[in-house]
Amino acid sequence: MHQAVSTVDAEPSGSLSAYVALTKPRIIELLLVTTVPAMFLAAGGVPQWQLVIWTLLGGTLAAGSANVFNSVLDADIDSHMRRTRRRPMVQQRVPAGRAYVFGAVLGVLAAVILGFGANWLSASLAMTANAYYVFVYTMGLKRRTSQNIVWGGIAGCFPPLIGWTAVTGGIAWTPLVLFAIVFFWTPPHTWALAFRYKEDYKQAHVPMLPVVMEPPAVAWRIVIYTVITVAVSLVLWPVARTGWLYPAVALLSGAVMIVESVQLLRRARAGLTEAALKPMRLFHLSNSYLAVVFLAAAVDPLVF
Repeated sequence: MHQAVSTVDAEPSGSLSAYVALTKPRIIELLLVTTVPAMFLAAGGVPQWQLVIWTLLGGTLAAGSANVFNSVLDADIDSHMRRTRRRPMVQQRVPAGRAYVFGAVLGVLAAVILGFGANWLSASLAMTANAYYVFVYTMGLKRRTSQNIVWGGIAGCFPPLIGWTAVTGGIAWTPLVLFAIVFFWTPPHTWALAFRYKEDYKQAHVPMLPVVMEPPAVAWRIVIYTVITVAVSLVLWPVARTGWLYPAVALLSGAVMIVESVQLLRRARAGLTEAALKPMRLFHLSNSYLAVVFLAAAVDPLVF
């Protein structure tokens, strides 16, 4: 994901790639994974391709806008993190003023595209998610509480709502269950990553849970949230009235997630070193889990 130092240093200030990097494309990919399946569920099959394109474009710009503001506001934190210290704002490749303008333009374009391409409810939800991510999570919770990602992660739960409302024009129980899946999935996913970069977060004075709690306590909470995530994912079966494909995939992939989280807990209780805990196994697995569960939700209406 990161470029070599020589390549970054040689890149001109304010280059196109620097502006693109501000939007954090890898994070956007994950958000879009939860948008399209909600559209398939809402349509009971394949939604109109034009609507999908406009919704994805608007959603991409909206998420990019929020990430740009986050990049500017968190530049001091990013400078202490091994995985983020080469980001554009840390290396001063984009002036802060221009970055703010860029983020604002992306936000306006997102609202217009979603409003006219889908509907204004979807546009309003996207702007609400952006405001929450910037003002509540980035500026409010992240530096102040170890529960930052629990409540701050709500912003990342909006894509299923946006996808659903783009198709139906209203909110129902099905997208709320999808919202809840992402909500409970976010803490164990993020805490696993925070295990890996615990010292970086400590140096940046960000009170992520692994910074303020011992590994067994964090791992135990990861197990609890993982179990809840799997349980909530199964609620979608009766609520959305899916066929057998979705619950089978959700149960099998969920069991794998639970087993991995329990193994992390066992390693933590054994007093292994941070490196020996292997938290990135759970982190990468959680990415695959979310993608598989939402893919199953999208495919199920096509099969049954």
